[in-house]
Amino acid sequence: MAEPGPSRGVFVLAVNPRAGRGRALAEAHRAAELLRTGGDETVVLSAGDLDALLALVREHLRVRALSTRALVVVGGDGMVQAGLGVLVELAAQGVEIPLGVVPCGTGNDLARHFGVPLRDPVAAAGRILRRLDDPGPRRLDVGRVRFPDGRTAVFATALCAGFDAVVNERANRWLRLSGSTKYLLAVLVEIVRLRTVRYRLEIEDAGGERRTERREGVLLNVANTSSIGGGLTIVPAARADDGLLELFTVAPLGRARFLFLFPRLFSGRHVTLPSVRIERVRSVAVDAADVTVYADGERLGPLPVRVDVLPAAVRVLA
Repeated sequence: MAEPGPSRGVFVLAVNPRAGRGRALAEAHRAAELLRTGGDETVVLSAGDLDALLALVREHLRVRALSTRALVVVGGDGMVQAGLGVLVELAAQGVEIPLGVVPCGTGNDLARHFGVPLRDPVAAAGRILRRLDDPGPRRLDVGRVRFPDGRTAVFATALCAGFDAVVNERANRWLRLSGSTKYLLAVLVEIVRLRTVRYRLEIEDAGGERRTERREGVLLNVANTSSIGGGLTIVPAARADDGLLELFTVAPLGRARFLFLFPRLFSGRHVTLPSVRIERVRSVAVDAADVTVYADGERLGPLPVRVDVLPAAVRVLA
């Protein structure tokens, strides 16, 4: 791999080889070619499964932490989530490495939130290079999920614990489809089983006030960014750098009314509907029977969970 000049550092690219219907590895090398133009080295890491890939990433970042310019994840939101987990671990040890994103997955909702080009890996890589020299570095809040057994997880976009989680589970089985089309079809399949969930919530609001309440609904998200499911703009005004999360809930609806609401999620026109409630929170504990939690499109496990925010946890080059 030829270098145009003396190496100043290294970009570590972590690739989900199955993302983008198998084109992620080729797109990673296209992005790497541009990232090398300033004299930096690139290392493209890929593996047959996520655990093996993350082991490679951790080892490279451990050995070359001081010279690493950024960890660049190539894939969808699930790959971003995996990379974030590594960077949050390192930050807890006093090592800060920025995150770059080359979107090549199903949802790409973090990239969409920041306006990263979705179908052009070279343009996405150019965005990373420009952000490196940004005089006002962009920070990303990170959502943290804690389970009663001590397990933890992080997310960039949103945690889902309602009908949207059921749809995620259905959509993840369809490997040949991608983007919002897959999510929409999964909604149409699962709508016949739409059910009301009875939640128990422990909320700490933006002002630090705490309350416990019971709430019924068909949708519940704890969001850090604006969209889920490849462009469903559930919280149009969400900010990923305000130190807060957005609790998004939809009250019980019949199938016809839910189908009336659903198309409005693409444009954000749902926020004025009386069934929709959006609250800025510092943390929320969520419990309900027979609900599996998803975050960044990835299955985490059953409720209950406690969700809070790690403010400005990672520098993001997006």
